[in-house]
Amino acid sequence: MDTSAWSLLGLFLIVLGVLAWPLGKWLAAVCDGRLPRWMHATEKPLYKLAGVAPDQMMHWRSYALALLAFNAIGAFAVYGLQRLQHLLPLNPQGMAAVSGDSSFNTAISFVSNTNWQGYGGESTMSYLTQMLGLSVQNFFSAATGIAVAFALARGFAARSTDGQGFVGNFWADVTRITAWVLVPIAFVISIVLVGQGVIQNFDAYKDVATLETTAYEVPKLDASGQPVVGSDGAPVMEAKTSNTQTLAMGPVASQEAIKMLGTNGGGFFNANSAHPYENPTALSNFVQMLAIFLIPAALCFAFGRVVGDQRQGFAILAAMTVMFVVAVIAVVSAEKVGNPQWVGLGVEQTASALQAGGNMEGKEVRFGINASALFAAVTTAASCGAVNSMHDSYTPLGGMVPLVLMQLGEVVFGGVGTGLYGMLVFAILAVFMAGLMIGRTPEYLGKKIEVREMKLTSAAILVTPILVLVGTAIAVATDAGRAGIANPGAHGFSEILYALTSAANNNGSAFAGLSANTPFYNVLLGLAMWLGRFGVIVPVLAIAGSLAAKKRLPVTAGTMPTHGPLFVTLLIGTVLLVGLLNYVPSLALGPMVEHLMLRVQ
Repeated sequence: MDTSAWSLLGLFLIVLGVLAWPLGKWLAAVCDGRLPRWMHATEKPLYKLAGVAPDQMMHWRSYALALLAFNAIGAFAVYGLQRLQHLLPLNPQGMAAVSGDSSFNTAISFVSNTNWQGYGGESTMSYLTQMLGLSVQNFFSAATGIAVAFALARGFAARSTDGQGFVGNFWADVTRITAWVLVPIAFVISIVLVGQGVIQNFDAYKDVATLETTAYEVPKLDASGQPVVGSDGAPVMEAKTSNTQTLAMGPVASQEAIKMLGTNGGGFFNANSAHPYENPTALSNFVQMLAIFLIPAALCFAFGRVVGDQRQGFAILAAMTVMFVVAVIAVVSAEKVGNPQWVGLGVEQTASALQAGGNMEGKEVRFGINASALFAAVTTAASCGAVNSMHDSYTPLGGMVPLVLMQLGEVVFGGVGTGLYGMLVFAILAVFMAGLMIGRTPEYLGKKIEVREMKLTSAAILVTPILVLVGTAIAVATDAGRAGIANPGAHGFSEILYALTSAANNNGSAFAGLSANTPFYNVLLGLAMWLGRFGVIVPVLAIAGSLAAKKRLPVTAGTMPTHGPLFVTLLIGTVLLVGLLNYVPSLALGPMVEHLMLRVQ
């Protein structure tokens, strides 16, 4: 880490704290339903039209069923839009219907807040599909995650109860989060991005003349449009030249804003946030990183307000920040070192006036290593699939850092809502472990942690490791899985491990070296995304209901403090021990062994 890297990281964290503090206050008000009268009046017709009683509290089971039904309907809607887009308006390029397996994968991807993309957005999706399908789900999937965090916070905050386990009203939560949090902030961010050069239009794609003639080869096609195959079984290639380039247009800024704010990550363009129409300047890059972390950080402050002890929110945020800073230092340092194989060839990799130095492969020159590595840490820590560099081209250890951040359970800030409730699940486990050490019934925020809560906690923690490891085993053991590997050996294994990790943890970023747009991977990753999302949400809501049904106990001399440095250290240790230990053998087979191979001259 050089001075520039430290300055960028410091500025990022300072600005984030300044913006997250007031937003946390507002999120707490939304959670408690403390809204201005005009907002309640605006909501009232919507609730009446939908037949919803916003003040009627839901049992956690009813809350979970409503959540699952809402997201299932969203998945069917996105699937249908893709399959019918060739018949629908706002399709100036005449995009064909998306294949069934790709539509299945994409529908689950955007509903589960993953936004994994096995396709090129600008060459596959119409404007209508991008807006009505993908962008809308960017709002709703983010609102779903925040709603679950609200429900868990209410479970901890309940002081006296009738034992029914009420956790709020899902319909009111998702409406208020969307209308009064996500839409206004996304609107402001989109205006800022437009000001930086991010495009926002409905124009047809533009053909422009290039400065040079480009020569390339394409498969020769027969009368039916199928590739002509030679005697050797390979496609017959024919030479082509081009003097033009097609520039994709579209309503990009509006989708870009919510994909970052909602920690969704799916880009309008295949190049994602490395594309100059999505991320044109250093300032837009900084704004996008802030947008990714804004709500996850603010939710920590909101949590402290909801439970009546700001120190609890500070402790959660402190644990997240410490792990994040360590991750940034690791990935920046690894990329600054560069490729050791070049040393033996006499290639100079030190930064100078004539070169950036380090490993610049796969990175945008306008961002460099510092901004690219910071972006990689931010997006994988926060369950956001947006990327401004190709993670497949990182050094083995540099690429392992984003992988590990996801494998921790996306709790280092994490996705909107998911980061907070994921870290609170680890906090429950931490106080349980502490209770075992001191021989006392564990308590957290005045609620006894008993057998039921620990069973649910274990289920929530184990879902994603099982999906990742079993899915990876299936992929490497089958011909269909191995067929997608672009690089054999340890790096190819890392590509598959990264894909399953990204899908099951609802991140959505990719190494970009795996050919995953196949029926095999579309189905496998689709199932991993759905189960990784809702297989965790349901146990968390069950925990919320169980806690809400318990009376809040007063603090005594025997109560373990959960807001000081000792608890922060215990929480970090629990996340690292439990969250990462499952993956050590797989990491040894992939990035670790690849790192050792690079050291062999």
